[in-house]
Amino acid sequence: MPTADNAKPWTIAEVAGHFGVTLRTIRHYEELGLISPQRLGTVRLFHPRDRVRLELILRGRRLGFSLEDIATIVNMYDAEPGEVGQLTYLIEQIDVRRRHLEQRRRDIDATLAELDEVERRCLDDLRRLQS
Repeated sequence: MPTADNAKPWTIAEVAGHFGVTLRTIRHYEELGLISPQRLGTVRLFHPRDRVRLELILRGRRLGFSLEDIATIVNMYDAEPGEVGQLTYLIEQIDVRRRHLEQRRRDIDATLAELDEVERRCLDDLRRLQS
């Protein structure tokens, strides 16, 4: 894993090792146009900008964003309205994601409560049958 000179291009293997992802994942993101490493024949060279984009993509995935949303967010940086638009959109998407997760939490809590009730009734019935 390169550490001495982070401005120096990294190979796909170095990038994969650093970020803990497979080569296939990196190639997939490249096929989708999310990252565009320099190509020298079959060799891919990842410059700092590529690595930052990959880091943003992976963070977005961990937060549950779709690749389409991630593409919109990372591509906005270079287009109008630039970073302001990117941040505004990201804040909106965070709100949407948060609301979705909060609903899932409520659904999980309701399911757990229902399981507790069914379990309680089953235990009551079992005690009654064993008496």
